[in-house]
Amino acid sequence: MTAHTGVDATRIEALFEEQAGYATPKLGVRGAVFDDADRILMVRETVDDHRWTLPGGWAEVNQTAAQSVVREVFEESGYVVRATKLAAAWDKATQGHHPVPFSITTLFFICRLEGGAPTTSLETSEVGWFGEDAIPAELSVRRTLPRQIARMFAHWRDPELPTEFD
Repeated sequence: MTAHTGVDATRIEALFEEQAGYATPKLGVRGAVFDDADRILMVRETVDDHRWTLPGGWAEVNQTAAQSVVREVFEESGYVVRATKLAAAWDKATQGHHPVPFSITTLFFICRLEGGAPTTSLETSEVGWFGEDAIPAELSVRRTLPRQIARMFAHWRDPELPTEFD
């Protein structure tokens, strides 16, 4: 990794020091929340690139993936949602994201808006609703790709679409 990234070997070793046991993928969750105007909820991250993404993060120990996405959406946006469909399970390495040192699978859920109000957090600086033709150009492609958002719109319009995976 040092040879291909230029990052000091000590820093790369530190990435793996806290990892124990059998190597398994990390599990992320993203919530595709839609309003009555068929707009999708997005948040502007304060961590890393300060760009727009679907709300989400890491799945937590002792929470189901659906519980994790509900928590993440609330923490990052202030909205209360209910996960209604697992739309996709995509491996970051096969989707065209920038390479990362660990295997990551992200679960994308369609979520129904149930309440709350737009509220930023330590992780987000803005909360907004966007139509399919108005997705922000400043997209955090480290987290969510344009075609993944397009697929979430497709799943919203047609709930009978099967779950996508790679």
